[in-house]
Amino acid sequence: MTKKIQFTLDFNEDVETYLETHHPEMQDYRILNQALDARGAQRGKVPRYTFNIEILQAGEQFEAARESFKQLEKFKTPPIIIGGGPGGLFCALRLADYGVPSIVIERGDRAHNRMLHIARHWRYGEFNTENNVCYGEGGAGLFSDGKLITRIKSPFVQYVMNRFVDFGAPKETAYISNPHLGSNKIRGLINKMTEYLVEKGCVVKYNTRVDRLLVKDNQVIGVELNNGEKLYSDHVVLATGHSASEMYKHLQDLNVEMKQKDFAIGVRIEHPREVIDSIQYGKFAGLELGAARYRLSYEDPKSKKGTYSFCMCPGGYVLSSGTEANGIVVNGMSNYARNSRWSNAALVVSVRAGIDFSSEKLLAGLDFQHKIEQRAYNASMAKASGRELPAQTLKEFMDHSLNPDATGIKTSTPSGIVKTEMRDVLPDFVTKHLENALVKFEENLKGFISDKALLIAPETRTSAPVTIVRNKETMESTSHKGLYPCGEGAGHAGGITSAAVDGVKIAMSLLKTEKGFEP
Repeated sequence: MTKKIQFTLDFNEDVETYLETHHPEMQDYRILNQALDARGAQRGKVPRYTFNIEILQAGEQFEAARESFKQLEKFKTPPIIIGGGPGGLFCALRLADYGVPSIVIERGDRAHNRMLHIARHWRYGEFNTENNVCYGEGGAGLFSDGKLITRIKSPFVQYVMNRFVDFGAPKETAYISNPHLGSNKIRGLINKMTEYLVEKGCVVKYNTRVDRLLVKDNQVIGVELNNGEKLYSDHVVLATGHSASEMYKHLQDLNVEMKQKDFAIGVRIEHPREVIDSIQYGKFAGLELGAARYRLSYEDPKSKKGTYSFCMCPGGYVLSSGTEANGIVVNGMSNYARNSRWSNAALVVSVRAGIDFSSEKLLAGLDFQHKIEQRAYNASMAKASGRELPAQTLKEFMDHSLNPDATGIKTSTPSGIVKTEMRDVLPDFVTKHLENALVKFEENLKGFISDKALLIAPETRTSAPVTIVRNKETMESTSHKGLYPCGEGAGHAGGITSAAVDGVKIAMSLLKTEKGFEP
């Protein structure tokens, strides 16, 4: 019987040397989990890794970590999956594992072609409504940090990690805490994933937008595409992401049951990477620990609103990631090596449905987001070309001042910046909470309020402004049979892994509904 052990080593100690010394009977081993503890590094305490490892002795074999999939008959009508992001692709992938092909419809292009459009937007301001940071093969996750962190508890999390490894992710993705692919690696493996789907009989339609759902007697029976073509299916999976505003409006017209949802907005805060590394790792910065991460949160005792960091991108970049020509949105990404000279994170404030925006209009949260994005665009247009991102140094923000001259300010964003007072872009309650929280964050991370730090705005697309209500068991819309809301855009996920898991869960529900199959 294999033996599982846990031990802790200094960050620069060798795992194999430890195992050979303490477990000479070992024939082989595999790492089940690896996590870094750098608490106290600022005070000189050596950062340490905690390992959970399974040891193989003579005559033993590791238990298979992979599932086997019974091959089922195809559905009478192939499921239609709207959206080629993590939710949609993993739904299609799980169905294909069981021999069930689907039709995946993606409004944007393949990842490599999409990148060309995005680069032109960042460099020259040429915006493409169908190929941008949110739309196209891989969805918004393709231009993010590629973090696979999730707080959800699901048996499908390991499946998602294993499949990422199958398509080219580093092997440690399957076992380390806080796995990270990076934008450059995730683009390559998403390409392999879609090619695999085609090999398994799936149809993947690129540069094809679903303009409306076909409905009969409150049952979704298919879709109509932007070229007028109609496709029919008993199962339509809606995985359009959190930025498909036209789809939300279409669902409202169809009286699909939705409800308002809280979200958060704020800024990207960017420091030179060396500042964050020094704050977190002290004298160990720049050694073998890589770019440092942080996670911050503060709840205001009076308002009960939270201000917190989100999607931290060590050694990363700040990107323009809007979906409308007259709106600016920012996001962060990093490549696998996390080796840029900057580190950034979203710093956002809770926005409450029915309190911070009207409860009388279902899509009021969407309007709330768009007004801020348009305000940012107008601020950029007033001083530059509309391509540059509104920015203010952290010291200026805390001092309520602004030097309009951006000369000499360095930043990671390829779009450039235009000096703008954050209070002219964001609502008052957001900037007040940011200011108060930053004081508290400085108490925890000495040096965080740095004269080298930059605030870039606005970060408005942290999550969907609505939830598309669905049955907890069947995953089907509560108002429209045959419709399966999926992932972030449906308000049921928040990140690459949770969206992917949500797609897998819907696939399993479809197999149970159509075939009566339960593994």
